[in-house]
Amino acid sequence: MRQIVLDTETTGLEPSQGHRIIEIGCVEMESRRVTAKTFHQYLNPDRAIDPGAVEVHGITNQFLADKPRFSDIAEAFLEFVDGAELIIHNAPFDVGFIDHELGLLGETWGRLRERCPIVDTLVLAREKHPGQKNSLDALCKRYEVDNSQRDLHGALLDAQILADVYLAMTGGQATLSLGGEEVARQGAKSVIRRLDPNRLPLPIMPATSEELAAHADCLEAIDAASKGQCLWKRLDG
Repeated sequence: MRQIVLDTETTGLEPSQGHRIIEIGCVEMESRRVTAKTFHQYLNPDRAIDPGAVEVHGITNQFLADKPRFSDIAEAFLEFVDGAELIIHNAPFDVGFIDHELGLLGETWGRLRERCPIVDTLVLAREKHPGQKNSLDALCKRYEVDNSQRDLHGALLDAQILADVYLAMTGGQATLSLGGEEVARQGAKSVIRRLDPNRLPLPIMPATSEELAAHADCLEAIDAASKGQCLWKRLDG
């Protein structure tokens, strides 16, 4: 299953007021594993960015002056996300802006939901944690996802962080106590740790002859104490 975690940064809060997208960041997941494929683009909005928005993401008009416009990257963006399930935090905001940009290009470009199913992680979080804070930063703290690099909002960084949060939030964790009682259910805290694909293989350490002899003696003692009911001895046989 192909999923795309998506985030945008904008010039302001309302596309109906002429605000535009200035950054798109996408991270690909295949079968719930983050791949090396991303889509990231800064965009020239052809309008001033609200001062309040600059305080959030730190992106200025001067920085965007030589960047492409949405019309220049629309085809590549849609090709990247086409058919994938989109994972977005507060989806109506990002989808509304993307649909606005597509609408400016013409009716033939359609709408994002016509191309991709969409999962709103804010809705998921509110269902799992009603009455609690469910911002991306709050979810990072709850699921122990490292967001220490997030001094300012950034579309690609936020998409990468959201991918970890989504996997933690939907993966769940179940552990058993010594008494066999379940002490953690789906949605418990979990940490996503990515293993280096180039890591050395784990060494195989076979038991020594002394260890095998000690194991056999232990099984004999258990078997005698249980009057021949030692399950491990049967399995070894």
